[in-house]
Amino acid sequence: MNAAVVIEKLQKRYGTTEAVKDVSFSIAPGEIFGLLGPNGAGKTTTIRCLSTLASPDAGRLEVCGVSVVDNPRAVRQRLGYVAQEVAIDKMLTGRELLQLQAALYHLPGKVAKERIAQVLSLLGIEEWADKRCGTYSGGIRKRIDLAAGLLHQPAVLVLDEPTVGLDIESRMAVWNFLRRVREEGTTVLITSHYLEEIDMLATRVAIIDRGVVIATGTPSELKDKVGGERITLRLREFTPVEEAEKAKSLLADLAFVREIIINSAQGNSLNLVVTSGSDALLTIQQALREAGLPTFGVAQSRPSLDDVYLEATGRTLMDAELAAAGTRDPKAERKQNMRNN
Repeated sequence: MNAAVVIEKLQKRYGTTEAVKDVSFSIAPGEIFGLLGPNGAGKTTTIRCLSTLASPDAGRLEVCGVSVVDNPRAVRQRLGYVAQEVAIDKMLTGRELLQLQAALYHLPGKVAKERIAQVLSLLGIEEWADKRCGTYSGGIRKRIDLAAGLLHQPAVLVLDEPTVGLDIESRMAVWNFLRRVREEGTTVLITSHYLEEIDMLATRVAIIDRGVVIATGTPSELKDKVGGERITLRLREFTPVEEAEKAKSLLADLAFVREIIINSAQGNSLNLVVTSGSDALLTIQQALREAGLPTFGVAQSRPSLDDVYLEATGRTLMDAELAAAGTRDPKAERKQNMRNN
């Protein structure tokens, strides 16, 4: 079976900023594929190149076997793109906006009418269809934007940070929508810096950092590679440093403990990585009891995608976002986008 999306050795520069250095991944038909990384990692640049909105400096990009560089018009017929920023005419009603979108794709009148009714129903916004877009909440605006991206029945739907700024109800509506379109056979590529979003939705993930893909696989595969279980332990609501250091020294001698970090930002709590499958929690609590150290609270979990990112880069996604915010060149990006468009 041919891949729905192929990206090989993509490179893209904005002025002096190397936004994408080396991005490669492929997506099978019918997948929800997550592109995860901090703001500034190169996610948006990657999908803009894939969606024919920016010209790659190097690399091979294909959608359903069609070259993005050689045949961009044919790619646009096979691909739906929903940008991070919602761009809709506030004076139009939702239905009028979708009718305009249908006309841009040269959909016959009868087909357009049927498709508009279908996407409005799919996204649960029929009651808003004949109201002006300027009256919509952020969640409804995002849903009408998604409807426009799906109107021409693309084989591949590309979404850039689709739930940024949405309340939990609107986020859940978008998640349910993506699951439904996947069940109907649409391939979905979604970028996000929300760990739980990618973990819940994606069948496979590529993690991107500083313009380079650093890991690919299913969420479970990536977390299993990190290994171990996580235990967060608090001796008191705010633990004195000396007491936290004493507990760290004591627990470090246990054979199943792989790593201990004292987290000063969380009241000097202890974050432990322990061998999977060990009876760690009971042994830890017993050792602390015998040493006369209290236990205020404890939690145990499997590795997260943030642990995967930390293992690969030595920093968390939040650390990476803060670092990237200081190195981006927004003016150069805007100028380059204007030249491309």
